[in-house]
Amino acid sequence: MSQETIYKALDTWIDAHFDAEVRFLQALVQVPTDTPPGNNAPHAERTATLLQDFGMQAEKHAVPTPEVQAYGMESITNLIVRRPYGPAGSGRTIALNAHGDVVPPGEGWSRDPYGAEIAEGKLYGRASAVSKSDFASFTFAVQALEAVARPQQGAIELHFTYDEEFGGELGPGWLLKNQLTKPDLMIAAGFSYEVVTAHNGCLQMEVTVHGKMAHAAVPHTGVDALQAATALMNALYAENAKYRKITSAVPGITHPYLNIGRIEGGTNTNVVPGKVLLKLDRRMIPEEDPVAVEASLRAVIAQAAADFNQLHGYAGEDAVRIDIRRILLARAMTPLAGNQPLVDAIQQHGEAVFGAKPPAVGTPLYTDVRLYVEHGIPGVIYGAGPRTVLESHAKRADERLDLEDLRRATKVIARSLHDLLG
Repeated sequence: MSQETIYKALDTWIDAHFDAEVRFLQALVQVPTDTPPGNNAPHAERTATLLQDFGMQAEKHAVPTPEVQAYGMESITNLIVRRPYGPAGSGRTIALNAHGDVVPPGEGWSRDPYGAEIAEGKLYGRASAVSKSDFASFTFAVQALEAVARPQQGAIELHFTYDEEFGGELGPGWLLKNQLTKPDLMIAAGFSYEVVTAHNGCLQMEVTVHGKMAHAAVPHTGVDALQAATALMNALYAENAKYRKITSAVPGITHPYLNIGRIEGGTNTNVVPGKVLLKLDRRMIPEEDPVAVEASLRAVIAQAAADFNQLHGYAGEDAVRIDIRRILLARAMTPLAGNQPLVDAIQQHGEAVFGAKPPAVGTPLYTDVRLYVEHGIPGVIYGAGPRTVLESHAKRADERLDLEDLRRATKVIARSLHDLLG
C-alpha cells in the first residue's frame, strides 16, 4: 500500500472504533485519582484490566509504600505496556507517556466531576483533558497501527504513570531510575494544536515563619508571625514584579513568575499567631539556573525577615525565625537535537488532519517530559486537547474535552508512529 493509503486506513479504523475509545476514556475518568491524597493504585488496576480487554498486557510497577508515603501520597502503581515488532533490538523504541493523577475537583462544577458525561460533543470530568484523554489517544493509536500497518521493526511502550502533580519523581522518574525503560524517543500527553518542545521549570518551597503566641488582649507579649509573613509576602511580590523584565527567547514562554499558593497559620481569633506556613511556586524559564533562582529566593526571604526584626526591635528569643524546605525542583525542558523526527511527523500529520500545521513552541507549564530529557531521551508534548489550558478548564471546574480533538489527535499519533517506526 502507498503511504497515503495507509494513512487513510488508519483514519478509517479510528473512526470505526471511536465509540469504543470514548467508552474507554469514560471508564478512566469515572475512577477518581485525586492527588492529594494520591491513592492512585486502584486506577492503575482498573486501567490494566481495560487494556487486557484489548489484548494489551500491562506490567504493574508498584512503588514501595514507604517511598510513596514519605513523598506525601498514598499509593502509586505505574504501568508499562510493551509492544515489540520484528527482531529484538531492531528499530527505535518510542514511549508514549500520560499521567493519571490529577488535582482534586474543587468547587463550582455543573456536572459530576467523575460522571464522564457527554454534552454537545464534549466529555466532562476531572482529568478528561489532562491527561486521561491521552491514555485513550495513545492506546487506540497503537491499536490502529497494529490492525492496519503493523510495524516490522522497533517497539512502542505505553507509560501510564501517577505522579505528575507531585513532580514525576515517582512516576517516569522512578521507572527511569530503576532502569525499567530506556526508549529512544518519547511523546507525552499534551494538546492537539501545538507541538511543545520546551517548557518552564518549577521550584516549590515551604516557608515556615516562627513568631511567639500570645493572648490577643496583651499582644505586646508575643511576636505576630502573620505580620512577619505579610512582610515576607510583600518582598516576594516585589520580586515577582521584577520578573516581568526578564524574557525568554523560547516562543510560547514569556517571563518567570512566582505564586504564593497556600497560607496556613494561627490557632484562634483571640490568639496572636505563633506560626504561619507559606507555600511558594516559582516558575523558571529555560534560560534560568535553578540553583541561582533558589539561592536568590532564600536571600530575599532572609533579608525580609531581618528587616522585620530590625523594624520592630526583635532580637534573641523574640526574633522571628524562618525555616525553608524545598518541596519540588523540576528543571526546565530544553529541546534535544534528536527530537526533530518527532516534530516533523506530528507537524506533517497535524496539518493533514486538522488543516493547519501545529507550531513547535514552548509552554509555561512543567511536565514529566523533562525527566526523559534529563536521561538523554528526546521528547515532545502532543496529544488530545484544545488550544489552551484555559479552554480545557484543567484544574478548574467543568474540565472538558472536545471529542473531535480526541478523534483527530488519535489519527495524528497513529500516522506519526507509522512514520517513526517505518
